[in-house]
Amino acid sequence: MAIRTPLTDIFGLEYPIVSAPMGWVSGGRLAAAVSNAGGLGLVAGAYGDPVWLQPQLELAGAEAERPWGVGLITWAAPPETVELALRYRPAAVFLSFGDPSKHAERIKAAGCALICQVQEVEAARQAVAAGADIIVAQGSEAGGHSGVRATLPLVPAVVDAVAPVPVLAAGGIADGRGLAAALMLGAQGGLMGTRFYATAESLGHERARARLVAAGAGETVRSHVFDIVRDFYPWPEPYVARALGNRFVDRWHGREPELQGALTEEAPAYWRARDEGDVDVAAVFAGECVDLIRAVEPAADLVRRIGAEAEALLRGGPEFLA
Repeated sequence: MAIRTPLTDIFGLEYPIVSAPMGWVSGGRLAAAVSNAGGLGLVAGAYGDPVWLQPQLELAGAEAERPWGVGLITWAAPPETVELALRYRPAAVFLSFGDPSKHAERIKAAGCALICQVQEVEAARQAVAAGADIIVAQGSEAGGHSGVRATLPLVPAVVDAVAPVPVLAAGGIADGRGLAAALMLGAQGGLMGTRFYATAESLGHERARARLVAAGAGETVRSHVFDIVRDFYPWPEPYVARALGNRFVDRWHGREPELQGALTEEAPAYWRARDEGDVDVAAVFAGECVDLIRAVEPAADLVRRIGAEAEALLRGGPEFLA
């Protein structure tokens, strides 16, 4: 018997596990692998680039035999990107970082479940008012962009604020222990990004995936420098990105105004480094759960193992009672 929650009921899942839509990492193959294994896989819409997104949606649509979804950065996604995603009939659309109301009506009209990721309690209430079917409470332990609140206190606060709307926990979850803990906080499942970055189906560069396996949580840093050097992605406040520290961070963190003035040289060099997998310069966005990643594995194996670990822990709970 697998774990059953409102999340698993909505999508017919075997495990309350969702893979995060990580830009240029979570493609159609990864989403399909997670979904076919019994979780919910999400294709990343990145910054709304149809040239990148469309082939990934086609892959997910062709390879997924179970429900899958697509994730979009709310402030960066134009209406035409939303329409492109909806043409592939995803079971869910995931919006994060911004007011979901500008896209919510169209998504709901298409029959998709609307999942909204938030970083604070008031934003959760606003997302529910906009029509969110599921809320993701994302803590600052997460890789990539997040807010300032930690997962452990944020999740139950959001659960209380939006009940009975289901809530998923995100930030710092990479194994069955984290998933079981999230369920005990009142969440109905877990969203995992960093752990699925280090999978065989991930589109992350092989050097980036190897770096995740070798890294520890103490090597992560929250900084604006990668957003500055990728200067056509002007991330709004209060979101800050967590990534593995590297030579680029060592050089520019704390010297952001100087980096702004050096973009003519630094931006082209950064994009070359990203294309070449030079992780001493390019960002490897990763959360504090990186300590728990010990190998690059098939996504399906992860889904099944994490689900089984969480189920075993939940069944063993009565042992703690006198």
